Amino acid sequence: MTALATPVTTLDRPDPVAATRPHITLAETVEQTLSMAWRALMKMRRNAEQFFDVTLQPILFTAMFAYIFGGAITGSVGSYLPLIIPGILAQTALTACMATGVQLREDMDKGVFDRFKSLPMARIAPLAGPMIADLLRYTIAAVITFGVGLAIGYRPEGGVLGVLGAILLVVVSGWSLAWAFTFVGTIARSAQAVQGISMMIMFPLTFLSNAFVPVETLPSALRAFVNVNPVSHVVSATRDLANNGAVTAEVGWALLGCAIVIAIFAPLSVWSYQRKI
Repeated sequence: MTALATPVTTLDRPDPVAATRPHITLAETVEQTLSMAWRALMKMRRNAEQFFDVTLQPILFTAMFAYIFGGAITGSVGSYLPLIIPGILAQTALTACMATGVQLREDMDKGVFDRFKSLPMARIAPLAGPMIADLLRYTIAAVITFGVGLAIGYRPEGGVLGVLGAILLVVVSGWSLAWAFTFVGTIARSAQAVQGISMMIMFPLTFLSNAFVPVETLPSALRAFVNVNPVSHVVSATRDLANNGAVTAEVGWALLGCAIVIAIFAPLSVWSYQRKI
């Protein structure tokens, strides 16, 4: 008599990809993330239009807001510049980070990530790499904003160190918020949907803040929202650094908000990305 062979089901078979995937060390994760950052930089070099929002937008917004609202809000353009330049600085960098989620969704739709999932690489590398490359875009936006401000008469009292501190704070803030848009990019169904959702999130946060008008001029109900808006803390901290060269409590609140956003949305982005692949 022959023994009956027990059928082997798919549940009994080990996952060949999981079985052959080596353990990824921290050093390898960093190396792979930097490789993905280099890939994103090469894409930027070949697609110059990716820099339009961080080159043209600061020039247009700074000039328009300064000359249109300066006289109405503070009485003159010169007195409005210390208020508006840090506000435009934060608004431009934070708006630029929306492109992170859009680019991610486009790569996923094109099947690029199908190749990444077959490679022995850390799951966070394809997400964090392009975000590191985007630090260049945030820095360009910040430098151009200050450059336009200086050209039309803005004189930051915080000096060189205060301006550098403001730029660094805005870059960190943009990078942290980009994790939220990265999460949107992993859950939305198309790049157009990512852009639409991101605009619905970003525009209320930026325009319902203290970036363009003094908080004291707002109605009490709106003032309450503006005071707790994390973008308002970033703008206030940027003003303290650029205009006064002071590291105030607003700087601490802004950095704390950045840390909270990263702690929430970085794990969510990786988890959602793993589910998609």
